[in-house]
Amino acid sequence: MRRIVHLNFRGFILATAFVAGMGFGTHAFAQVQHSYLVDLNSKTATDLGTLGGNTFPFGINDAGQVVGQSNRHAFITGPDGMGMRDLGTLGGTNSIAYGINDAGQVVGNSYTAGGVDRAFITGPDGMGMRDLGTLVGTNSIAYGINDAGQVVGTSNTDNYIYHAFITGPNGMGMRDLGILGVHSSIEFSGANGINDAGQVVGVSGYATVFSSPFITGPNGMGMRDLGNLGGSFSNANGINDAGQVAGWSNTAAGDHHAFITGPDGMGMRDLGTLGGPESQANGINDAGQVVGWSYTARGSHAFITGPNGASMMDLNSLISLPAGVTLTEAVAINNTGQVITAAAVAVIPEPEVYALFLAGLAMIGVIAQRKKMRAAQTLV
Repeated sequence: MRRIVHLNFRGFILATAFVAGMGFGTHAFAQVQHSYLVDLNSKTATDLGTLGGNTFPFGINDAGQVVGQSNRHAFITGPDGMGMRDLGTLGGTNSIAYGINDAGQVVGNSYTAGGVDRAFITGPDGMGMRDLGTLVGTNSIAYGINDAGQVVGTSNTDNYIYHAFITGPNGMGMRDLGILGVHSSIEFSGANGINDAGQVVGVSGYATVFSSPFITGPNGMGMRDLGNLGGSFSNANGINDAGQVAGWSNTAAGDHHAFITGPDGMGMRDLGTLGGPESQANGINDAGQVVGWSYTARGSHAFITGPNGASMMDLNSLISLPAGVTLTEAVAINNTGQVITAAAVAVIPEPEVYALFLAGLAMIGVIAQRKKMRAAQTLV
């Protein structure tokens, strides 16, 4: 229901990369994933670091505290993305953090010691992980939290169909938000975001036939279909305090495009792309600046818009980046001009690696020549 941030690593054939490195001044053999906090005011990008494995960012608050997953554990940083800290788990092996409010309360999901997946909430500054339970079934995931501590996400029900939920303040009391439509036995819903009025956005769908973005009124009351851009599949990923919604929708042509709505979810507008066929909006701040990703001629690039979704721009062109870094996806934006992104970083080997590579090519050549000579001798 929610697009998990990932990078399409583009592998390089070793010899091709070597030739490109010698001929054009780039030494990239491959790409690895990093996560960056981009500050639009200083036009800089700060690497968030790692807990020892891959890092995926998912949420940011107005102080610049970032949450996500690194080395299979949920993490939180200090202000401005500095100082990554492991949030632990609910007793199982994995956890992941999706959302954070301005008090630093974090929500996400974690495996328990019993091997089930449970939504969690923490106290301020990410302290003390607590199981939020489920609607009726065994599994739940929390995706968003507002400044009152109301949490939204999805949980399976008694018939193992997943429904969107909302809680009261501080994560107390999970309530089923229901679904759009009438096929209640096989339809699903999931909540992706919530604003400070308690308006919730997410997706509801019927098997593989359709999915529609929804918005609710304050405190999660009254689910309403937001419509689409002409296709059958859509999803709402974020909402600001004015009720502007951002997400993606299939067009009549079958591609999916990022969208923004007006206040209270009224009037869906296509944000277009950066030149490629598809785009997706992941987050929105109170000024209506939208972030996400779009295909370009060079692959997936992070984008940002101006206020109220005006003028989609490639985020890579707006800031200073280290050599070899490409911002591939913008995940969330706060109200102070900070964006969290996923990035592909070219790996630049040391000169000694080239020497070894050359030696390897030479050895392969010698072995191949010897095989040819033996074959010729056999034929004589």
